[in-house]
Amino acid sequence: MALLKVKFDQKKRVKLAQGLWLMNWLSVLAGIVIFSLGLFLKIELRKRSDVMNNSESHFVPNSLIGMGVLSCVFNSLAGKICYDALDPSKYAKWKPWLKSYLVVCVLFNIVLFLVALCCFLMRGSLESTLAHGLKNGMKYYRDTDTPGRCFMKKTIDLLQIEFKCCGNNGFRDWFEIQWISNRYLDFSSKEVKDRIKSNVDGRYLVDGVPFSCCNPNSPRPCIQYQLTNNSAHYSYNHQTEELNLWVRGCRAALLSYYSSLMNSMGAVTLLVWLFEVSITIGLRYLHTALESVSNPEDLECESEGWLLEKSVSETWKAFLESLKKLGKSNQVEAEGADAGQAPEAG
Repeated sequence: MALLKVKFDQKKRVKLAQGLWLMNWLSVLAGIVIFSLGLFLKIELRKRSDVMNNSESHFVPNSLIGMGVLSCVFNSLAGKICYDALDPSKYAKWKPWLKSYLVVCVLFNIVLFLVALCCFLMRGSLESTLAHGLKNGMKYYRDTDTPGRCFMKKTIDLLQIEFKCCGNNGFRDWFEIQWISNRYLDFSSKEVKDRIKSNVDGRYLVDGVPFSCCNPNSPRPCIQYQLTNNSAHYSYNHQTEELNLWVRGCRAALLSYYSSLMNSMGAVTLLVWLFEVSITIGLRYLHTALESVSNPEDLECESEGWLLEKSVSETWKAFLESLKKLGKSNQVEAEGADAGQAPEAG
């Protein structure tokens, strides 16, 4: 028994075809939107690729770009099919291919749904990417004279100013690395010598941060050095001076920014997916309604359209049986090939 059977007359078939034609061209515009969102996200990730450890984060924008292009292609073709469905002579050329096209549309909808889910689930991968990338970027902050790394200081400073953040997890991350280049250190100074000797790796570590960590909302001039030494500054307590530096780490700031972007894009992609599913269902009804016309010469006759020719369980069983038959046919072909090779070997 057919699932969700609906009766159609000539007027309903025409309205369905016209409505699907309009919906398909709206979906072309939606595909352009998805393509644009993926391109925008890719550009935003490229801007800060220096503080990202790998290219896994580009999977989502690349997928959005690809699905946007496919959406434009599939829906343009479907719009043409719906337009030709109003003319039996033009529809005849699409008739043998329409069932296969519907299968492709179902697969496209499945992939589009998975891409939408990836937009929501990429937070964990992005977090580890940012953690390692920012750590390496901070390590190379001082290498302003090293080819290939001389831009890192500018990148980190602009990042901390734009996102109002400091360090990887917080400003104390700068205490663990030497972020001041050796060319700006006075090695004849006793303080510099003592600090280098006190460190196992021979690094010059200070309880200070770059200028880009300073919070302009602070009522006092920014304190960058000796941040944990209260006696070094008048009327200062590092545990209560929250306005002096940006408190939030750059990993959390960037993660929040990109997560909000991908969540918004995931929501838009889900809406487009629902629209695509409704178009696929409409195409299925149009296909079955035109197929079940008893007399093709009588355009006014009634016909029936359905979503599935059989029930869900029967359709699933038929699908499994077709897979089994396909597997057996491949096995028989393989055995025949082996048997043909045996006499040649003898």
